[in-house]
Amino acid sequence: FILMWILPGLLFYIIWRQTSKSLQARLGAGGNFMSFGNSGAKIYADSDIKTTFADVAGQNEAKEMLSEIVNFLHNPQKYTDIGASLPKGALLVGPPGTGKTLIARAVAGEAKVPFFAISGSEFVQMFVGMGAAKVRDLFKQANEKAPCIIFIDEIDAVGRARGKNPNMGGNDERENTLNQLLTEMDGFDGKKGVVILAATNRPESLDKALLRPGRFDRRIPVELPDLKGRVAILKVHAKNVKMGSDIDFDAIGRATSGASGAELANIINEGALRAVRQGRAYVTQADLEESIEVVIAGYQKKNAILTEAEKWTVAVSYT
Repeated sequence: FILMWILPGLLFYIIWRQTSKSLQARLGAGGNFMSFGNSGAKIYADSDIKTTFADVAGQNEAKEMLSEIVNFLHNPQKYTDIGASLPKGALLVGPPGTGKTLIARAVAGEAKVPFFAISGSEFVQMFVGMGAAKVRDLFKQANEKAPCIIFIDEIDAVGRARGKNPNMGGNDERENTLNQLLTEMDGFDGKKGVVILAATNRPESLDKALLRPGRFDRRIPVELPDLKGRVAILKVHAKNVKMGSDIDFDAIGRATSGASGAELANIINEGALRAVRQGRAYVTQADLEESIEVVIAGYQKKNAILTEAEKWTVAVSYT
């Protein structure tokens, strides 16, 4: 009896437990295998978001275009009285590191509404129908907590143009997820105050159905900052760092032409790390100048000593 019934049952139970743990790790839906259709979005209450437009520097045009959405969420009656409706979606377009996610959080912080954050890659799943179920659950939660903001980062992972690679495996599931997203964006009422913000650095790869009016009504460029913007970004990230009296942010801004906001933040941090290595309690101008070289070209190779012939080769090749 034990060999024929107890041991096989115990063996099947162990196999089932191991399989369910493996599926839980792949699904990542709060560690619950039964939560098949949960969106998995990170939900932040209005009191949890401390980021405001004051924390965003160098993107004045983007903040100006998004301030209208904030005003609508604060006072929707002013717009509905004249017959205007809130733009359903705004697409943040720009190179990596320019602060698209930061701007989206700042909009929620200014409007003081709940914030749903999810990556586009989280919609694309190995199980058929799971991506569409996640989209439905996300919009259902958003409608229950309206007014609110939905932010989809790297939307090109799920919103790529349909039909370009029909022979690729798994493409049908991604297209089904995109179709569900398009349907949900058409189905909800903009007057409820549900705003969809999305970010991408590859707008040319998006499906045209996503970009038409009525879905992503606005396309907001988030470009690399100019000199004035770089100086402002450096000052924002230097607020919580002990800086010396010889700091010249204008000189650092001129030396970092073409740098993104993330690179400028890294320059400030590298300068602080160098000050600690040097045994100082504050950051000097020399620290920031050295950190520019570290961020752009990498750490100095002190042991890489060139011979005279190699120095001659390098000098001649650059001249």
